[in-house]
Amino acid sequence: MGDIWDRATLAETPARETALACVEAGIDAAHPARVVADEIAVDRETLRVADATYDLAGHDRVVVLGGGNAAAHVARVLADALGDRLDGGCVVTDDPIDVPGVAVLPSDHPVPSERGVASTKELLDAARGCDADTLVLAVITGGGSAVLPAPADGLSLSDLQATTEALLRSGAPIHDVNAVRKHCSALKGGQLARALAPATVVTLVFSDVVGNDLDVVASGPTVSDTSTYGDALAVLDDYAVDVPAAVRDRLERGARGDLPETPSEDDPAFEDVDTHVLADGSTALAAASDAARERGYETLILSSCIEGEAREVGGVHAAIGTDAANTGNPVDPPAVVLSGGELTVTVEGDGDGGPNQECALAATHRLPDGAAFACVDTDGIDGASEHAGALVDSETVDDLADARAALHENDAGGFLADQNALLRTGPTGTNVNDLRVLVVEN
Repeated sequence: MGDIWDRATLAETPARETALACVEAGIDAAHPARVVADEIAVDRETLRVADATYDLAGHDRVVVLGGGNAAAHVARVLADALGDRLDGGCVVTDDPIDVPGVAVLPSDHPVPSERGVASTKELLDAARGCDADTLVLAVITGGGSAVLPAPADGLSLSDLQATTEALLRSGAPIHDVNAVRKHCSALKGGQLARALAPATVVTLVFSDVVGNDLDVVASGPTVSDTSTYGDALAVLDDYAVDVPAAVRDRLERGARGDLPETPSEDDPAFEDVDTHVLADGSTALAAASDAARERGYETLILSSCIEGEAREVGGVHAAIGTDAANTGNPVDPPAVVLSGGELTVTVEGDGDGGPNQECALAATHRLPDGAAFACVDTDGIDGASEHAGALVDSETVDDLADARAALHENDAGGFLADQNALLRTGPTGTNVNDLRVLVVEN
């Protein structure tokens, strides 16, 4: 699950070891093997999802369809729970595992790929094969926006790739990024629900979006869309995003009313769609807090909804740590301060701009003595990096000028690699956004 590579080497101090333990606890708590077992059960012909129940006997077929970083892991737990009541399905993911009775189709993240397009076409074909007697368990997890590419009419894969790369470097928040993605797709923004109608659809969400805005998680394939072509066009202009001519032309035509909008809440496609959020950032934060308390630390969860430029958020966390160490406010050490959300990086240098790495580097030289700060993306992929994030303390930076130069170039990852401060987990099987752990000793 969330095991950290080279953990023994990284855990050089009590604060660093505690930070790693909290990260692992948070990621593990959001893994489908734990979450789905708690939230979903099958009793004879009744499927329970949280507080809702569904009659399996009332449907000729029960299938699992969907996509995202954690889709195969969710599908496996569903397959185990349903047994012979499951009639097949397919999920698209960049983290494949074997799932009995369900086809696991390959894709890539964070930039869409050719094999992702082929897999998503197969998913859409399966969706169109569902009828009124089909119960669809629609698995939608973080990462689905990249993992489920379906170029809209007139667009190519290369158009989506260039647009995605430009958006991810722009510093735009995910709500704005996905407004563009939805209007360049044949699946996002509720269009998968249209393909599934008239089936009964139970959407199971692992949210990596601040506030759990359902039309933003994986760009909302099975829920109504609150954004418009005009909104998407405004994102390109507000953040000076340079996209292929075909993309801008499509958005301009849509804004003029020459193309139909993505479906809104009154669309009949959503009449038989229920949606359940099974895990989100709060899931990881609660488990990390429990792990800290078990070790004798006071805990403070700042928020699960922190957004903004990574380096600014890093500075704020360092200031909170310093205040706690000096005054006992807002929490008296030994203490662990936790936060979640989704940070962004406006990439202006030659680096890759991994937000968790940049957050950590911006904090390190301001941390109080003995403190440690871990910043990770719970899916194990920080931006386009192979690392999940970083673990730093006040000793990480020897040369402040070099650290500032790395931040200027958005190359926090390169600098922290030289300091052996990067965290690697590999694919974690989940995605509930960022997790930050600040440990302040006495």
